[in-house]
Amino acid sequence: MYKARLKRLVIVTTDRGEVAKGSAEIFFRKVKFWKEDGQEEAPPVFNVDGVNYFHVKVVGLLFVATTRVNVSPSLVLELLQRIARVIKDYLGVLSEDSLRKNFVLVYELLDEVIDFGYMQTTSTEVLKSYIFNEPIVVDAAHMQPLGPAAIFMQGTKRMPGTAITKSVVANEPGGRKREEIFVDIIEKISVTFSSSGYILTSEIDGTIQMKSYLTGNPEIRLALNEDLSIGRGGESAN
Repeated sequence: MYKARLKRLVIVTTDRGEVAKGSAEIFFRKVKFWKEDGQEEAPPVFNVDGVNYFHVKVVGLLFVATTRVNVSPSLVLELLQRIARVIKDYLGVLSEDSLRKNFVLVYELLDEVIDFGYMQTTSTEVLKSYIFNEPIVVDAAHMQPLGPAAIFMQGTKRMPGTAITKSVVANEPGGRKREEIFVDIIEKISVTFSSSGYILTSEIDGTIQMKSYLTGNPEIRLALNEDLSIGRGGESAN
């Protein structure tokens, strides 16, 4: 993900490392010289050499996301808009100058909004519990107001509210954080069929990904939900 103008790169982050570093330059060339299908401007979503490029333009800044994974375009575009809104909430003014002067704060925001390519939260109030850098205020006197296409970010002097909502990780009485562990089971099935419909090769590959927020090294027991039924016969999972 990166935020930039057509000539200068401002902020760059890589979460998965699946896209080459030169993707930013490829994006700039494509957007600047886009002439495909008789269009003068590049569409919000396009693909180059297996890499999907998503971008939205806000007050002259391009918010861009890249991935090789097949993902919903509307989801990514909405995420980019929300990221732009969150950054503006914290900086007060969304501009290249404000991004450069607050690049440490912007990186901190991106680290909390997206973790290893997965969206965590885009709530300004929730993020206040995790962001520690103070913004460097930029004079908005010479900044143009946002147009109708960016209603989600109207106003040039909007700053974070004072109310703080409940933390994403709820605290128990006494201030102790709730112990949590997240487990993702990912299975992939690869099958090759002949022209007559017979199976030539088949393979099942799986991984278990865990993200632990447990304190220390406690013993844990993992099991399926007792109410979960697998198979046509509705047999219980034991």
